[in-house]
Amino acid sequence: MACKMLIFDLRETEKNYFNQNNFEYFEIKFFQESLNEETVKKIPKEDLENALIISVFTTSEITEKVIEKFKNLRIVSTRSTGCEHIDFKPCINKNIAIINVEKYGNNSVAQFTFTLILALVRQLFPAILAVKNSTCLQNNFTGRNLANLTLGIIGTGAIGASVCKIANAFDMDILAYDISPKEELKEKYNVKYVTLNELLKNADIVSLHLPYNKNTYHIMSDNEFKKMKDNSYFINVSRGELVNLNALLKYVKRGKFQGVGLDVVACVNSDCLEDVKKIERTTLQCLEESNVVMELNSYSNVLITPHMSFETQESVEYILEKTFDGLKDFVYGGHKYRII
Repeated sequence: MACKMLIFDLRETEKNYFNQNNFEYFEIKFFQESLNEETVKKIPKEDLENALIISVFTTSEITEKVIEKFKNLRIVSTRSTGCEHIDFKPCINKNIAIINVEKYGNNSVAQFTFTLILALVRQLFPAILAVKNSTCLQNNFTGRNLANLTLGIIGTGAIGASVCKIANAFDMDILAYDISPKEELKEKYNVKYVTLNELLKNADIVSLHLPYNKNTYHIMSDNEFKKMKDNSYFINVSRGELVNLNALLKYVKRGKFQGVGLDVVACVNSDCLEDVKKIERTTLQCLEESNVVMELNSYSNVLITPHMSFETQESVEYILEKTFDGLKDFVYGGHKYRII
């Protein structure tokens, strides 16, 4: 008998995988919407009663009220590494397993980090717009040579380590901050571990590669931006919650940065900034943040992308393959990908 599975947050890039593969052990129903306390009310009663598995992305919010709606739920599967969007307590109380996917974006996110860095350092988008507008002769698009710049990497986990590898290939000096320094990065890529203060004061480019938790929330705020070098660059492709956007906007307005690249913000999908105001469940905090993001987006030296750093064909296929590997493993008594 097939397991009833509801898949939320379905993206266009995932549809090909489902069209090209057979899932004989699963009876799957797809939802493009995220799952949260509002959208769960729209799910048919039959699905709420019979679903054994729900699969979500980080844009869903799996709270106790959401969990309570499902009568026979056994597994919450997230197509991500981070699980901050899932309330563990009700899952533990109801003996519901949580399964995630590790190491899917190491290369993709690291490469996208340098996509943003190069676009900013070489003034790529202003130059493209100038050509489109036939004004390129009146502008100066002189860039910088990465080999003459120092990259500061905050967080040297799997993705941060991949960033070190690319930076080393560009002959950059690399400073790093992490509570668990890696000797192999020192040896292979000449990474120099320093304090966070030292990194902020000396790096030409600061790039965030940390998970989100209570210790990393707003790790970049007013005091940290103030310490950064004038005419430096700031990159965040990790989690939006790591950055105080109001503080970032303050220093963008002051001309502190040569360039800023953001692939993530805390609670706004940056590809639909206007739409956020139309969503009933949007909190006041998110409404305020949407205004900050739109103001940041008005600056020519700020690049904001819609959380796409991980999204390559290879990464999407890897995520889905590991998701179903984990589900099959659990159904047959394993704990290979289980968090709780």
